[in-house]
Amino acid sequence: MIKKVVVAAAGRGARMLHLSQEKPKHLLEVAGKPFLYYLLSNLKEAGFTEVIMVIGYKKELMEKFLKTYDGQFKITIVNQFEKLGDKYGTACPLECVQELILPDESFVMVMGDNLYSVKDLKKFFLNDNFNYISGLKHPESSKYGVLIRDGEDFLEKIIEKPTTYVGDLINTGLYKFTPDVFAKISLISKSSRGEYEITDVINLLAKEKKVKIREIEDFWLDFAKPDDVNTINDFLNNNH
Repeated sequence: MIKKVVVAAAGRGARMLHLSQEKPKHLLEVAGKPFLYYLLSNLKEAGFTEVIMVIGYKKELMEKFLKTYDGQFKITIVNQFEKLGDKYGTACPLECVQELILPDESFVMVMGDNLYSVKDLKKFFLNDNFNYISGLKHPESSKYGVLIRDGEDFLEKIIEKPTTYVGDLINTGLYKFTPDVFAKISLISKSSRGEYEITDVINLLAKEKKVKIREIEDFWLDFAKPDDVNTINDFLNNNH
């Protein structure tokens, strides 16, 4: 049974502009509570018992929130900036948590600025030898990483922000990993953005036919831009 979930929440969230100057975007309030509260609440309800929080920007505020969070988790805090310095990118949280994962232990990973339903989170309690990536059909797929299928279930590759249409199934940042993932981290290089990308790690696993796709059924909410504050506020106020 998978019990650990890694939450990647080290960045400031530069696309939030002035809103994230004083606090990480994960702690910006929507519907009366920090965004991170809702993610942790859904993770708890889904059945996870251990959370590894990878933090960095304004770490004191994140630590203060996590101490007062009224959850029933075992929470382990890892400071990405202390471990990796100025190394940056979505693959970095994985590099930070390797020593906290047992050699035969699978785990789930989410981005700290994304929100998923309890139902969709539960779909990633998968005790097999495959890695999994979440996908959602989106009308503006060219703005995201697009998942290319290999047959019905397997991932062939992820194409980041394709300039021509290659499909409408996008990556929504919810993953289940086996320990195989850690061996691939050292094999990737900086992307064109100058960052170490988790999608490059996943593409290496996909080449070995080790990654399957699970589609999101309920919703995926990305908390990235100032407009998202009102969008998610309305969503939370209108949905239990």
